Amino acid sequence: MFMPRALKVKRPTEGSNTALKKKSKVDEEEKNDESGTVTPAQKEEAHEDNKTQNETLQTGGDSAALTESPRQEETHEPSSGDEEEVEPVKSFKKSQRWPEPGEPICVMCGRYGEYICDSTDNDVCSLECKASHLAQMGMGIGADVFNRKDTNGDERIQPQQAAVETGGADELKTHYVYREDRFISGLTDEQVQRIKQELGIETQGRDVSRPIVEFEHCGFPATLHGNLKKANYKAPTPVQMQMVPIGLSGRDVIASADTGSGKTVAFLLPVVVRALERPVHSVRSPVALILTPTRELAIQIEKQAKELVMGLPNMRTALLVGGMPLPPQLHRLKSSIKIVIATPGRLLEILKQKALQLDQVKVVVVDEVDTMLKMGFQQQVLEVLDQVSGEHQTLLASATIPTGTEELAARLVRDPVRIAIGEKNQPCANIRQILLWVEEPSKKKKLFEILNDSKLYQPPVVVFVDCKLGADLLCEAVAKVTGFNTVAIHSDKTQWERNRILRGLLDGDFEVVISTGVLGRGLDLVNVRLVVNFDMPNTMDEYVHQVGRAGRLGHRGTAITFINNNNKRLFLDVVNRVKPTGSILPPQLLNSPHLHEQQRRDRQKAKLESEDTLVTKNNLIDIIRKHDRCKK
Repeated sequence: MFMPRALKVKRPTEGSNTALKKKSKVDEEEKNDESGTVTPAQKEEAHEDNKTQNETLQTGGDSAALTESPRQEETHEPSSGDEEEVEPVKSFKKSQRWPEPGEPICVMCGRYGEYICDSTDNDVCSLECKASHLAQMGMGIGADVFNRKDTNGDERIQPQQAAVETGGADELKTHYVYREDRFISGLTDEQVQRIKQELGIETQGRDVSRPIVEFEHCGFPATLHGNLKKANYKAPTPVQMQMVPIGLSGRDVIASADTGSGKTVAFLLPVVVRALERPVHSVRSPVALILTPTRELAIQIEKQAKELVMGLPNMRTALLVGGMPLPPQLHRLKSSIKIVIATPGRLLEILKQKALQLDQVKVVVVDEVDTMLKMGFQQQVLEVLDQVSGEHQTLLASATIPTGTEELAARLVRDPVRIAIGEKNQPCANIRQILLWVEEPSKKKKLFEILNDSKLYQPPVVVFVDCKLGADLLCEAVAKVTGFNTVAIHSDKTQWERNRILRGLLDGDFEVVISTGVLGRGLDLVNVRLVVNFDMPNTMDEYVHQVGRAGRLGHRGTAITFINNNNKRLFLDVVNRVKPTGSILPPQLLNSPHLHEQQRRDRQKAKLESEDTLVTKNNLIDIIRKHDRCKK
């Protein structure tokens, strides 16, 4: 059925029969010590008794298969060097305790996920929750989980070992090769170009694969295709249409697409397929590595990855992030992990302990690459990638990829295909942007007006501020004045608190969430329709990401931003990026002398750049004369 975590930590990867036979042998030795000499007939009789006892335990239920016999407990006193007794598998969820921070959580009820379901590799707390989980997944129902016989103590391990030997194929093709669907091949170049133009898809590179129109065009194995449907991925988004076939063909990719456009699944599908076709070379050598800047984003990506690998053989994921206890993460790496989702800091910490090797990694994903290649993360990312084998595929993705970052990112890839969906580095078109000129002393009052406006207020509301103290103070003020269920989230909160708040936000438990930038990137806050930038972000890229929390997966949303002279450094960028979307800008901004000065400098810079012409025989005299006039 499944193995308790404690058993997997303290016992070798051998069947329970072996462990029982060891104990039986100890019993025999103790009896030999007590009775002195034992005849061969007595030894044979004792062996037959032990064999009968093992067979009885094998034919018991799931709980019997994991529980030692009472007689052995009485006979053999455990010492400090002996293996600890294993508790019976809990039958009902009410018998299970609630998890401590950082412990695995049952996918059904939220209690301590003490066991790992053998069919889905998900965490469950009891036989009852396993039955509910399998019924939910359409893989078994009701009492058959309780009554199923465990005829082989190695049942969980053997099928997975077989899957490793065959490349983890099951009903999958042993060597999956993406082939263009007949329907796609039958389209003319003009039709393909028209599709890309209508969807806002732009590509650069040689031999770019044509975009798919449906997931069926990828020829995915039945299980993976079924998981897509169960996860409610009915039709691919534009970035998925183009990035999935390119990723499946093994090419390196640099992808830029709107926030909430489905980039995560676009890079997860090639990762899952690559992991399926590659056997695990050793216990601590994963096939795929996904790097993210924040813990919350890593947790979300692992959740989506688990949805896609459900029911696929030997497809385990490991989450390696800071803020959570290290020992459970190290233990997880002993289970032949294929996909690692990690933040750079914790991953380097584990690599230094030699608990993980990256020399067999065949595909690397760097999500939110613009953040990952900034000075704070750049050295860590490069240090991690130095340990990855040279022959690997690289997928880079973000909503914003500035020119400087793109040049650095280009060094990490070989012959990449560049994909841009929509207007590059621009806010999502589904979001209505409202900029309000609000002086610092009036910000709280204006926020309260918005929260009391029935036309604008759509809970839950996410309010972004620029500092942790400001988040806590504003949270208290909003709760006191409006009476709304309000909570603050920032990096000083423990990971357990942050997970609880994020889960409550998605479940609708909170009406207002005050956040620093921790919620600003990548997270699918699908039920959020209103975002308020209480403090204008420091860069326009951060602005694009924070505004993007209000319009996920095609939903329309509203983003309100407070701006004043404290943000004068960004005036020109705000006008250049927001004005083309049709948003009305405040007159205080348009008439600001700071904006006019920035526009003048921008025009002057453009003029100088246009004058930097190539010197030729024909224009040499003209350039000299022009230079002389400037000196005068």
